[in-house]
Order: sequence, then C-alpha cells, then structure tokens
Amino acid sequence: MQEVRAEEKTVIRYATLAPSQSAFGKILKAWGRSLKKETEGRVEFRVYSGGSQGDERDVIRKMRAGQIDSAGMTTVGLGIVVPQIRVLAAPGVIENYEDLGRVREKMDARFVEMFSKAGFVLLAWSDAGKGRIMSTVPILRPADLKAHRPWAWKDDPIFNEFLQVVGANPVRLGIGEVYPGLQTNMVDVVPASAIGAVALQWFTKLKYMSKDSFGIIVGASIVKKEKFDELSAGDQEILVSTAKRAALALDKLVRKDDAEAYQAMVRRGIEIIDTGPYRAEWEKAAKETRQRLIGRIYSKSLLAEVEAAASPPN
Repeated sequence: MQEVRAEEKTVIRYATLAPSQSAFGKILKAWGRSLKKETEGRVEFRVYSGGSQGDERDVIRKMRAGQIDSAGMTTVGLGIVVPQIRVLAAPGVIENYEDLGRVREKMDARFVEMFSKAGFVLLAWSDAGKGRIMSTVPILRPADLKAHRPWAWKDDPIFNEFLQVVGANPVRLGIGEVYPGLQTNMVDVVPASAIGAVALQWFTKLKYMSKDSFGIIVGASIVKKEKFDELSAGDQEILVSTAKRAALALDKLVRKDDAEAYQAMVRRGIEIIDTGPYRAEWEKAAKETRQRLIGRIYSKSLLAEVEAAASPPN
C-alpha cells in the first residue's frame, strides 16, 4: 500500500484530563489505532492527556483558538460550549447507569444539534463513574458540609449552587489544584468517582467515602466542526463510527474499573459512610438546586424533558 503523503494526512489534536494509563487513556489509544487503520493513515490522533493542556476551560479556549481540535471532557467543559448541557449534571436527575442510558437514547439528537449550532460535532458520550462524596471528615447529611471546606470545580455552577443551597462555602479550584489543596487542608471534601480519585491520587489524602452514589459523572468527546469538515465524507463516517465503538468499550471498562477502584479504596482503609438515613435531606437539597438553576443554566422545559427521559418506563 502506498504511503500517505504528509500533506494528505489530517492530524486531530485531542486533549483530555484523564491520565494516559487510566481507563479513558487506554481506550483513547485503541481508538486512535482504529482510526488510523480504517482511514488507511489519512487521519490520526495526537493525544494530549493528563491535563497537559490545562483545565477544561483552557482546552475549550485552545479549541476556539485553533490550537486543539478535539477533546474528551465532563459536563463542566461541555457546559462552557453549550451551557444547557449542564442539565445532565443537575443533582437527582441521572442517578444510575440505567437513567443515563435512557437519556442518551432519547436525547442524543437534541444535544447533537445544540453542539452543531455552537460549531462542534458531538462524537460520542462517555462517563467517568459514580459520583460520591469523599472527605477527610465524616459527611452524613448536607448540613455537615457547612462546617468544612468542600471543593467545587471553579467552572461548575451546579455543585457550587448545591453548596450554597445547603449553606456551605465552596473552595473554588481547578482540577490540578485539588491534590495540593488536600495536602494543605485547603479542602477536606471532594465530589468524585472512585476511578477518578484513584487516577488523580486524591484517594491517598482521603479517609471517608459515601456508600451511595450521588449520580453519574457524564462526559463526551467533541471535535471542532471546521476540523471535522476537513475530512472526506467517508473519513467523517469512520471518525464517528470508531468514536461510538470506543465509547461502548469505555462504558464497560470504566464501570468495571470504577467498581474495582471503590473496593481498592476500601481495602486501603477508606471508611464507608452510609448517607442512606438522611437521603430525604439530600433529595430536598438536590430538588431546590435544580429549581434554582432554571432560567440560569437550563430551561424549565429541558429539565422536564431530561427528567422524563431518565425515568424508567411504567
């Protein structure tokens, strides 16, 4: 087979906060190999992992400036592009993987259109495990947060609002600042999945973790539309199809690794906190947070649509 000339090759610069040896990093490498093989070398990834391009806000800025073409990110970064996508992180809406599957199936076309209007192509959904409350002090009920220093991602208006609802004062930091914050006791509570806490080494500074999940951490891979349009129709199709196959593989791997990370943290001595007896208090705070964000982050109709999509069939 004739080698593809350099000028015929399209390099897609892809950024992620996930470390290269994480579940996402491993799947990303496999996706890149599939993409290069199936396009016969016409398209390939240049991956920047482990937050080397900065926080998600930095990556979005670089995408808009033409320095990065594509990225895998959570609703925090996605929400900078399409603010209403943050509805997927509203507390109490998507509580388990079944809810997430129903929302993806029913709402995908709607969200794809939103990203298209913003100049991006939504390639595939992903997730980063079950969100839990982790801390250096026991957190049983929402009111416990008031006496401590909970971390809130500075670009995450959802958890920031939740903390205001319960009367807590968030410590607003970027992802890269959390580990030093835990070291210096600047923060003592973090919302995270087990797989995320292990990948970012936060678990080494934590002592407690909630037994119950407080929702699924939702993410997606996107690419700038102008970069996507550089590809032939056939290569566009290959990029999308390989992205969706990679996402399916990632779902299986992340969910398995997240469960294993949870058990590994328990074996290391992390104490499990049962917030179940206070579930009504958590649900009340979640509901108030959702309502307060209507008109500021998402519309009332979109929230109702996502809530209906997440609900199991009768």
